[in-house]
Amino acid sequence: MSAPETKAQAMVLAAGLGKRMRPITDTMPKPLISVAGKPMLDHVLDKLANAGVTQAVVNSHYLGQQIIDHVANRTAPAIVTSPEEDLLETGGGVKNALSKLAEDAILIANADVFWTEGRDPLFDRLINAFDPDHMDALLALYPVADGYGYDGAGDFFWQVDGRLKRRGDASEAPYFFTGVQILAPHLFEDTPDGAWSLNVVYDKALAAGRCYGLVHDGGYFHIGTPEALKESEPVIAKALEVERAKKAASGGV
Repeated sequence: MSAPETKAQAMVLAAGLGKRMRPITDTMPKPLISVAGKPMLDHVLDKLANAGVTQAVVNSHYLGQQIIDHVANRTAPAIVTSPEEDLLETGGGVKNALSKLAEDAILIANADVFWTEGRDPLFDRLINAFDPDHMDALLALYPVADGYGYDGAGDFFWQVDGRLKRRGDASEAPYFFTGVQILAPHLFEDTPDGAWSLNVVYDKALAAGRCYGLVHDGGYFHIGTPEALKESEPVIAKALEVERAKKAASGGV
């Protein structure tokens, strides 16, 4: 694809191996697995389009040509691809794509997550809540007790002023990170080359007191295995009915 005339405002991370989803991912990258009638990647891209994002970067590695072919004709948002010969993980993947991304804060989402909206769309809430004067990172969180299929110990404490604190040595924390966020590009200054985790920049923002959280008020579904995918489908279908009813009641389309 030729160089974009304008920089992308968002990035979707679609390069992972999806090992826990085998055997489905033996022949298909996890972001292209269908949930509620369309690939998980398309759910995320459609939500970005609804939030007014006109251009997004999608990275790829494992079975990456399938990702590239899938987004080739997409126009809302228009897609700039960022293939990775070697898997760069989340932090290295974003850093590798920085030349294609806006210099202002950027929306970043994992391609293999699924959520239903609450009162207002999650991307809209993040965009409206991000304050560059006080924030370098704004992470979308979800309550551990309510996340469908989530069985971890949580990632963060959400403090009264909205700033985050890691679980650390605590046995559990009340919120987990959803994989949806806004980050300031300058966080990537003086970061490693090659493969590394976005935890590096979260720690930088946390140390500066500039890492905040926003709790998602819709539904969130952790779909990690083929069995979980099958079990979640009827629950997701019901959640989508609720989402559509709320949108209709509020005058949405």
